[in-house]
Amino acid sequence: MKYIYIIIFSFCLLNIACNKEYLNPSTASEVQVVSSPQGLIAIANGLQQKYSIGRTSPIYNALTTSGLLSGELVVLNAGNTDENNLGLGAGNVNNSNNVLRNLWEQLQLIKSNANLILDNIDIVNDTGIKTGLICYASIYKAIALGTLPQFWESAPITVEKNAPFNTRAELLTEAIQLLQTAKDRINSVGVNTNFTSRIVAGIDLKNTINALLARYNLLAGNYDAAIATALTVDVTKVSNLNFAAGTSDNPISFVSFSNRNVTEPKDTFFSLPVGLRTTANDLRRNKFFKATTAPASLNLGASTTGFFASVTTSIPLYRIGEVYLILAESYARKKDSTNAVIQLNKVLTKNTDATGIGAGQPAYNGVNPLLTEIYKQRCIELYLTGFRFEDSKRFGRDKSERGNRNFMPYPLTERDNNTNTPTDPTE
Repeated sequence: MKYIYIIIFSFCLLNIACNKEYLNPSTASEVQVVSSPQGLIAIANGLQQKYSIGRTSPIYNALTTSGLLSGELVVLNAGNTDENNLGLGAGNVNNSNNVLRNLWEQLQLIKSNANLILDNIDIVNDTGIKTGLICYASIYKAIALGTLPQFWESAPITVEKNAPFNTRAELLTEAIQLLQTAKDRINSVGVNTNFTSRIVAGIDLKNTINALLARYNLLAGNYDAAIATALTVDVTKVSNLNFAAGTSDNPISFVSFSNRNVTEPKDTFFSLPVGLRTTANDLRRNKFFKATTAPASLNLGASTTGFFASVTTSIPLYRIGEVYLILAESYARKKDSTNAVIQLNKVLTKNTDATGIGAGQPAYNGVNPLLTEIYKQRCIELYLTGFRFEDSKRFGRDKSERGNRNFMPYPLTERDNNTNTPTDPTE
């Protein structure tokens, strides 16, 4: 019954929170929802649904946008016009693109609905439920704030009419502060079964908070903080987005990889330039790509061992290899090559990890410059996570490797409803 309740509630929530300013009007429905712990828990469950279910979800649209611009994916049917234009890149990417509009709007809605929880948290008397709600809302709001600057030059932090736009640095700082507050809370007051028995299963709150703190500190250039928090992640544990057939399908499997109509991987070498390709025996090739003997009608991305194998396959909220690579990159950018190589080799030489990803490769041999090798391993280890577009910019790769774009145009739905919307970037 939990899944049915979540879906019904989330549909209602979408209808009370879906004008283009992403405000939540004071309706009787909303007043009832935010006036009880049960209502706030329902909103929390709705955050995961909004983030991960369907073709409008950030999971689908961030992965698809980054994948098509960076060449991880190719479009199979040009009738999918918005995906096709992303694959063409450059000036073909415009502010009427529905993939970009969905990504922008759903991230704004996640942020708005997380605020409903955080702004009304004092109605909760049970300290364990209160901790769980603070952490859950902070995780999804931080993901929204941290994803926006990977694709856009600026975005609003606040939810209000004609909200002002904030810089990349401000967005990442806000995400980090949210997560740090949540970390402090859960370290002092833990969650209890009154919360865990009512929330969708799969998310390890402590480890997810630390992994996201490491991620966004890295993007913000706070390398010491990225190292400190990454070292606290328990790499034997995972946090998964779980799915159920028919009611909450894995969106990549359902939309793209269960057929050959929308997108599929460009090749089985992670779409890397020849000079950066991994070996044929890299274990990650079998993890993410179907066997060449499989039926030609089956999408190349429909590996039976990957995270998009079926509509019920779980997707990790972060991958274990990301933690090692955050450490490797942070050490490398601090000119500490010794520790950078130690962390890099944890990725190269592992045969598996808690998320089932192994590489089985030799240790780093210095053929590629250290940061180039770290970029290569991020492209492979974090294949189809939506990071390739951001990584390409941060590592100074040629713009042609990301669709000749650095940032996305702002959706028309934002421009038409917010007078503070900046001028679209030219590239």
